[in-house]
Amino acid sequence: MKRVVVGLSGGVDSSVAAYLLQKQGFEVIGLFMKNWHDDSVTISNECPWLEDSNDALLVAEKLGIPFQTVDLSEQYQEKIVDYMFREYEKGRTPNPDVLCNREIKFDVFMKIALSLGADYVATGHYCKKSEIEVAGQPVYQLLAGADNNKDQSYFLCQLSQEQLAKSLFPIGELNKPEVRAIAAEMELVTAEKKDSQGLCFIGKVRLPEFLQQKLQPKEGVIIQIDKNDPVYTSVTQEESTAEEQLAAVARKIEYTPAMGKVVGKHQGAHYFTIGQRKGLNVGGTTDPLFIIATNVETNTIYTGLSSQHPGLFRKGLFIDKSEVHWIRTDMALANGETMEVMARIRYRQPLQKAILHQSESGMYIVFDELQSAITEGQFAAWYIGDELVGSGVIS
Repeated sequence: MKRVVVGLSGGVDSSVAAYLLQKQGFEVIGLFMKNWHDDSVTISNECPWLEDSNDALLVAEKLGIPFQTVDLSEQYQEKIVDYMFREYEKGRTPNPDVLCNREIKFDVFMKIALSLGADYVATGHYCKKSEIEVAGQPVYQLLAGADNNKDQSYFLCQLSQEQLAKSLFPIGELNKPEVRAIAAEMELVTAEKKDSQGLCFIGKVRLPEFLQQKLQPKEGVIIQIDKNDPVYTSVTQEESTAEEQLAAVARKIEYTPAMGKVVGKHQGAHYFTIGQRKGLNVGGTTDPLFIIATNVETNTIYTGLSSQHPGLFRKGLFIDKSEVHWIRTDMALANGETMEVMARIRYRQPLQKAILHQSESGMYIVFDELQSAITEGQFAAWYIGDELVGSGVIS
């Protein structure tokens, strides 16, 4: 009997994952990760992790499986929270969920599970795994979940072959209504429970307040750039090499205050992200204002009118060599090689046609169509068919 440790989060997905594994004949152990201590920055008064760990315990009791809570808040603080603060300070927008999977669930947590004699770790992610053989060696594939609406493969885009080898995703073949129906049939306490929002395993955190713990408010100006500004039509000098041409496509525009007009004030450029339109508190505009750029050095926010403002769109992006990650290491590109893929730059974005270009310094992704709000610090992930083969942090 193979032993599986299930990360029971207190939600319906991981509850049903545990039940399905039990039905398949695995010896199942439920573990709840406690990742957070500071209750001063959650949105509501209820204590989310307490309620969640209680629900996880009730599910384990119902299924008759052993259960315990592991406190990973120290590692979470160090690997996720500190990283987030550093990224925001640099003016980048990190994705804590992708990191939590790479650094916590499939690393720290997985090591605990394996120390308990587990053969596998299972989670309630909507994705699938399969195994193929390449040059006589087993190779693991990370595939999109059967439920297009819930596919969570993107959140696992930083996993390695070693991590995938020990992972199981029991609900990957199901859609959400089927998962809820199984939970109801089994009379699991989580059957009707709403999906959790907010940071991975922390609950609903107010991000500005969270950031204010470390990043002090600092008043700066909001500048509006006209959509007809010459910066959007000016032709740059002819790039000579192929890499220079790629770099030109991926380059972001450097704005200066002189290019626009001051329309308001803000409390810190590091609290804002590209494509954001809420929280600017600038009234009297014909269309909503969208953030097209931030500069944390000068503490300036640049905005444009409407979601169609040219400052929001680019055709390419760059990933530094150190941040390029291949799940399918056998498919990694050598310098000068290209690959046609489908890619996304954020969770739930429909897949976009793109070409990867590997260079000495890193990876360029050039899209067929203009992309809105390419954001530094977020992850770009690329697929071939429904297999996620690689990813990287947008530079």
